[in-house]
Amino acid sequence: MSTANGVHADEPHRQGLSQRLNWLRAGVLGANDGIVSTAAVVVGVAGATTQTGPVLIAGLAALVGGAISMALGEYVSVSSQRDSEHALIQRERREIADDPEAELAELVGLYEAQGLSRETATRVATELTASDALRAHLAVELHIDADDVVSPWAAALASAVAFTIGAILPMLTILFTPVEVRVGATFAAVLIALAVTGYLAAWIGGARRGRAIVRTVIGGALALAATYAVGALFGVASA
Repeated sequence: MSTANGVHADEPHRQGLSQRLNWLRAGVLGANDGIVSTAAVVVGVAGATTQTGPVLIAGLAALVGGAISMALGEYVSVSSQRDSEHALIQRERREIADDPEAELAELVGLYEAQGLSRETATRVATELTASDALRAHLAVELHIDADDVVSPWAAALASAVAFTIGAILPMLTILFTPVEVRVGATFAAVLIALAVTGYLAAWIGGARRGRAIVRTVIGGALALAATYAVGALFGVASA
């Protein structure tokens, strides 16, 4: 389906794509990590003891520590990306100011490399340079939108919130189900949640749903099985 200006509504031509993908990446990774890592901790402890107190303490520690860790990791990672983008933008701005004719010729060459004829490439480069030379060079040469540089604070917040939301599910499940079924119930709740997050990530990103669901569910199941086995082993050894 096309809009009045010929842009397909289901394709990511609108502004803010980097921010959207950044939020998606941080949110999905945070939620999945919150679900899996917290569930792995509480299931592992539940495998070692039937007491609720140790499970609660371990789960809360995993939630708080994990949320802070995810936020810090995202902030550092995205800050580095943002600094690199700002440095590239400043360098390009200087190059345009120092030698505009050479930069125009470079832009023409870039358009020719994309398949335009010399005449068309020259006309396009000239018109875009007259409109906004920096934006034209950033888009074609560096694939950067100056108004769409990622925010480390947004990524950190999205990651921490998503991790916390994800971590709450296994916490509530294992704490509010009967002792004899709480591990199985947590397994089921976590795998369903991972299937949902995998589907949503694929749907928003336009990827194949089935592959994303299988990947997240299998990974989560392996993590839970491994930690439960470790907890059960130590529980038997200390009995």
